[in-house]
Amino acid sequence: QVQLVESGGGSVQAGGSLRLSCAASGYTYSSYCMGWFRQAPGKERERIATIRSDGSTRYTDSVKGRFTISKDNAKNTLYLDMNSLKPEDTAMYYCAARAGLCEWSASRYDNWGQGTQVTVSS
Repeated sequence: QVQLVESGGGSVQAGGSLRLSCAASGYTYSSYCMGWFRQAPGKERERIATIRSDGSTRYTDSVKGRFTISKDNAKNTLYLDMNSLKPEDTAMYYCAARAGLCEWSASRYDNWGQGTQVTVSS
């Protein structure tokens, strides 16, 4: 059974930085995709960054150049480094995983963490 546990959220001022972590366990797929999603109140959950088992990454336009997704295979941990944070980045952030290729839609991911809140004040 796959378990994903996020940590690292918090409250920061605009322009600040945070690092989110997602500890994964029970994952045995040789080919997989892991990603970070976020959901603000009243909005749909959106994918913001993904990383495949081969290390390739993709970002949504709104976070390119500010956020970096990475993984430490030895620690089974996924990271999201967030810099130059903006108030519009305020949301609950979720870690997700799926076997195979990365998909754009959140509905295609079958493993989720519980989420960690990020709040950016102006």
